[in-house]
Amino acid sequence: MSIKPYVLTETEYVNQEELTYPFEERGLQFGDGVYEVIRVYHGEYYLIEEHVERLFRSAAAIKLEVPYTKEDMYKRLEQLLQLNAFTGDGKVYLQITRGSAPRDHAFPKGVGANLYAYVSDVQRKLDLMKDGISTITEPDVRWDLCYIKSLNLLPNVMAKQTATEQNCFEAVLHKDGKVTECSSSNVYLVKDGAIYTHPATKNILHGCVRMRIEAFAKEAGIPFHEEAFHLDDMNEADELFLTSSTAEVMPIVNVDGKAVANGTPGNITRLMQQAYEKDAGIPENASIFADCTENKSVS
Repeated sequence: MSIKPYVLTETEYVNQEELTYPFEERGLQFGDGVYEVIRVYHGEYYLIEEHVERLFRSAAAIKLEVPYTKEDMYKRLEQLLQLNAFTGDGKVYLQITRGSAPRDHAFPKGVGANLYAYVSDVQRKLDLMKDGISTITEPDVRWDLCYIKSLNLLPNVMAKQTATEQNCFEAVLHKDGKVTECSSSNVYLVKDGAIYTHPATKNILHGCVRMRIEAFAKEAGIPFHEEAFHLDDMNEADELFLTSSTAEVMPIVNVDGKAVANGTPGNITRLMQQAYEKDAGIPENASIFADCTENKSVS
């Protein structure tokens, strides 16, 4: 993953080598901040409005003042791509913390926020999107305010590492058997032609791609139920898939060593992948289905 040289800060654009913060920085010491990851395709942002809106909601939830207005943020993020002459596929990581101050749990007074945003190359995971991925299940031990996209990600990191150690792509999280989401993505169950996913409560991150999946389903006439499902339901699922800004729409074909249905991506998952690619403006020659004629016109 190649990080591009110019970085947006709370005041200006700087070369990444010039970006330094004091060691008494609240993001480092308390996880006192919020972040976003915004997908870029062919030098164009995808779902930037949704991401910026969520950034401001998360910041407001922790009483953090964003250094820019929403309008300024849009302009500066566009300028960030232009300054780096970025025309490929990638992502922008944007983080805001409560600033740098002597360590104290209480909010510091008279201290401005620290902000940085940078661009990096991210290639699409085409092989995994075609063939599907394996997952494990793990207890959801995170705090109760997961709708805030905060920097406090240690439980997510531990769950993802457990999955990685078992050669799996993701960990599906659950609270006493009720599935919430994954360590870094939202998760969906397909049964009898309908899609099910956990309601957008405080217990999950309200994914930007998740919102588009609901719209895609509606456009395709597929019932979309914001209704939590359980681990046992996954054993009887017709299909499972997950979504995130970097994973896009990813079929799940194995959970805890057991195949999902026949162990191959299902038709509704394929429809959601096609809808995503169309919505994101993915050209035909870069499509998941470019070399997959059997799935090229799923209906």
